[in-house]
Amino acid sequence: MTEHIQTTAFSRRGFLIGSGSAAIAVAFGSGLRSASAAGTADLGAFVSIGADGIVTFICPASEMGQGTRTSLAVIFAEELDADWSKMRVMQAPADAKLYGNPKFGNQQSTVGSYAVTGYYAKLRLAGAQARKVLLMNAADAWKVPVGELTTEPGMVVHAKSNRKIGYGELAKTATVPNPLPEVTKADLKPEAQFRLIGKNIDRIDVPSKTNGTAEYSMDVQVPNMVYGAILYCDVQHEKPVQIDDSAAKRIKGVVKIVPLPVGVGVLAETVEAAFRAKEALKVTWTKTTPAQTYSNDGVLADYRTIAADWSKPGVDMVKKGDADAALKGAAKVLTAEYFSEHLSHVCMEPLNATVHIQGDKVEVWAGNQAPVTQQMAAAAVAGVPPANVTVHTMLLGGGFGRRSDADTVAHATMLAKASDGRPVKLIWTRNEDMMNDKFRPLTVQRLEVGLDAKGDVVGWRHRIVNESYLGRVLPPPIFQKIGMRDEVSGGGGEMSYAVANHRVDWVRAARGVDVGAWRGIAAGYTKFAIETFIDELAAGKGTDPLAYRIAMLKDDPRAQAVVKAVADMSRYNEKRQGRALGLAYSDSLHSHTAAVVEVSVDEKSGAITVHHVWAAVDAGLAVQPKNIEAQMRGAMVFGLGAALREEVHIKDGVVEERNFDGYPVLRMSDIPPMDVKVISNDSEPTGIGEAGVPVIAPAIANAVAQLTGKRLRHLPMTPDRVKQALG
Repeated sequence: MTEHIQTTAFSRRGFLIGSGSAAIAVAFGSGLRSASAAGTADLGAFVSIGADGIVTFICPASEMGQGTRTSLAVIFAEELDADWSKMRVMQAPADAKLYGNPKFGNQQSTVGSYAVTGYYAKLRLAGAQARKVLLMNAADAWKVPVGELTTEPGMVVHAKSNRKIGYGELAKTATVPNPLPEVTKADLKPEAQFRLIGKNIDRIDVPSKTNGTAEYSMDVQVPNMVYGAILYCDVQHEKPVQIDDSAAKRIKGVVKIVPLPVGVGVLAETVEAAFRAKEALKVTWTKTTPAQTYSNDGVLADYRTIAADWSKPGVDMVKKGDADAALKGAAKVLTAEYFSEHLSHVCMEPLNATVHIQGDKVEVWAGNQAPVTQQMAAAAVAGVPPANVTVHTMLLGGGFGRRSDADTVAHATMLAKASDGRPVKLIWTRNEDMMNDKFRPLTVQRLEVGLDAKGDVVGWRHRIVNESYLGRVLPPPIFQKIGMRDEVSGGGGEMSYAVANHRVDWVRAARGVDVGAWRGIAAGYTKFAIETFIDELAAGKGTDPLAYRIAMLKDDPRAQAVVKAVADMSRYNEKRQGRALGLAYSDSLHSHTAAVVEVSVDEKSGAITVHHVWAAVDAGLAVQPKNIEAQMRGAMVFGLGAALREEVHIKDGVVEERNFDGYPVLRMSDIPPMDVKVISNDSEPTGIGEAGVPVIAPAIANAVAQLTGKRLRHLPMTPDRVKQALG
């Protein structure tokens, strides 16, 4: 493969730039906040205003295509009363104290759909605080009470004297108090006065991504840079024992071969030389890790045994009432098992990182979801304090949870230590990216639901068995401190349904392969189990699934509303010739989402065709309604791929799918029409980037059951599995 890689003088990016680009009213940049220029006022951690009136918002979250730079800037600009045409966005440095997410333990991580919901209140207050500083300066300049002043976009106004002054003019001589003035919720705008929040404002990252000027970490070029590549063992976590690098060293451009704890590194003057040298290495590896015996089928069978054995203790993820006792006293108990296979992230931009070590200072360029994590990883490898590490968070060519890990930066830092002061750019091939992925965990779930004589639910017990993400990434004392709970691997079992006795427990079953967060997190498989079982319960009671859900959601009007909305959108009660509709609801990520899909099944081939998807979502106040629609569609495409096709097989510890030829993500032609309704209200915004994933697989399975009478309980629902279910 590496033989085909050549440096080209005419790149796609060069073509796009050369094609010309229209001027954009709102631009964005990346990189650290530089020292303030003369006449520029820094009004807190999130903003500086230039003498030209340009307002630079410092974005604490990473942009990976979800529109967070626009949404967070809108929230801040709303309270600052900024002129949107003069807004710029810069990426924040790694600093959890300043830029931590209040609803994510003050970590500076862009994960779990927490960006808007986590920063909403913090940024509104920060915007109001900056506005207050401008008002104070104008009051001093005009010798009038602050209370007589108001603002309009980008201007302070004194109506009594008919005077106005632009934010830029004020910035030239502004006095910024230390500490900044206190603001409270009472200083915030009433929602009725919002000019930006709730409006459809064009995303600021899109123009640069379409004209070729956007900079991802793959684009980083540092003077005197060398390229890095690492040969890893096919089985995760094995180490090199013997290295024959004689052939690799003869390749022109190779600078150095570097034995590493994680593999064998190559430093070279060109990426082509680095990749060729890597291929020329001959290495024998240890065979000591648990992953040596890892194969999907064996692990699945093992997990089934664990799931059925309630004497094996798990971690309580949900505990309401006494589900165990309720099941013992039930008139009837229904049981079902659900299976889901590993998934890969396959970010379109393969993982890469550039690291430069100069003395005791380290500089890192990487598209990442957690800059402080990258900072700590680089510091640990380089042997310097974290404060000595500067992290440039670049645009992410796909994240989906994968870039919250710091392994690429850590490995690039290992190479940088061996590079004699030259910056190193480590690039993984697609092959290595998939081989070393942190997969969505292979999972077995078991549901046991007790019914009374009327068929009503009296107790619900749900067990989830898989590998732990947090158990891998957290230091053991911290994992112990949080009760060894892992919402990433074992979450999503909570329900808005009216069930008095509800227990969800999660069992960690480590088998040696790394798992991680994948878009939709655990709800991507737990809602599959819950929502398909809800359909079975409705069928058992002789009730339509729509009516059954509405009745079971009697305590949550917002949940009922999205279910009713999507039923109306899809004309749920109309029968389709040769097709069927399936419904599913999710309350994961604190948002209410419901979807209906229309499917047909080719019983001969086992292929499921999804003809249409309708979805309704209530994520509280819709900050950017059109972006919510876009995020829902993107997430539902992920949900379709996970439901129907995507699957990673591991045999004897070796990942079998290494590229898109073996790992079929959906193509454009596979995407059905999607209609999305956004229900906005005055509740604080909740998560949206992943909310569309969990509803798709159960909606498809429920539609297939309506059409064929057969239940599908194994993800993905491939043609072979469908044929097997149909008998």
